[in-house]
Amino acid sequence: MRFLLVTVFLDMLGLGLIVPIMPALMTVVTADPATAVLWSGVLGSTYGVLQFVVSPLLGRISDRYGRRPVLLVSLTCLGVDWLAHASASGPWALLAFHALAGACAGTNTVVNAYVADVTEPSGRARAYGLIGAAFGLGFVAGPVLGGLLGAVGVRLPFLAAALLCFANAAYGWLVLPESRPGDGVTPLIVRAANPFGALTAVLRRPVLGRLTRARLCADIARMIHQSVWSFFLTVQFAWSTTHIGVVRATAALAGAVFQARAVSGIVRRLGDRRAAIAGSLIGAVSLTGLAFTTAPWMLYTWQAVGLAGSFGGAAAQSWISRTIGADEQGTVQGALTGVSAIAEACVPVTAGVIFGSLIGYGHPPLIFAGAALFAAAATTLLTMTK
Repeated sequence: MRFLLVTVFLDMLGLGLIVPIMPALMTVVTADPATAVLWSGVLGSTYGVLQFVVSPLLGRISDRYGRRPVLLVSLTCLGVDWLAHASASGPWALLAFHALAGACAGTNTVVNAYVADVTEPSGRARAYGLIGAAFGLGFVAGPVLGGLLGAVGVRLPFLAAALLCFANAAYGWLVLPESRPGDGVTPLIVRAANPFGALTAVLRRPVLGRLTRARLCADIARMIHQSVWSFFLTVQFAWSTTHIGVVRATAALAGAVFQARAVSGIVRRLGDRRAAIAGSLIGAVSLTGLAFTTAPWMLYTWQAVGLAGSFGGAAAQSWISRTIGADEQGTVQGALTGVSAIAEACVPVTAGVIFGSLIGYGHPPLIFAGAALFAAAATTLLTMTK
């Protein structure tokens, strides 16, 4: 668990490093702001599509051959990708290396499967809560450090992110034990290893199918919120980038502390199922409130409500891990990573178009009503699952 927490923290720290400086780098590489926006979208979509295509295969490979090699190769490929960002002179080279990173993006899949391997069922919610806390802390520190490094040189944050990935991989080679050596017999059949076959197999199972549909709805709600949040704060309240950064960092830090300290006790009292339902419902209420937010104090109130429901994600992940056997944790987690990749590839563009239309009509907060509907759908699906 110590290694996994460090891995997730460094992974998000590396990603956070490049968030504030990515537009500047793409402008340098393409020499045109409009082209830079286009290429940024192409890179993001390519990564998401390839992650969707390959994640079930990576999960299946981890069931057959072990978690450790898949995780370490994934970290190494991501380091190569950031190194390419630090040195490439044209967008096509970036596309090639970013595609490679998307095809090797097995960190989330393997970490979730690894947690299920090394923890007892009763302790998984706490473990997934700690993973969420490490995720949040990395994303708090990353943008701050990236902004400082970016002031020195536009490519320096990418070099730092690459070094973090390589250091993380080296740490893993030296420290990380194998949680599941692999059975050597899990078949790498096309139906189980291709994304559509893997997803179909998961959806056909009564309990797991509903949990997967709920996961997709929750991911869509999350991506709607995430993709328009900074734009919403700018349009609705005319906040500066510094103000937005402080608010986002504070919320992420508070979320990390809550995940680390409170999730275990809540899930222990309620159980995985009731905690997942309660957290999802609280999230839907928070998003509904944001849809009618007209003043900063309302924003802070509904942010606090959403924070209070953040235990639901860890509880749902723990619930999913309980419904599947040890020999298929990687396969199923790979399919679930593919589900998240669908939302990450498709939602930002759609949400951006809708948000732009709502600005024209003078009602930008209503974008969160759509997110609330998906969160409510996730709650309904969880409630229907026994």
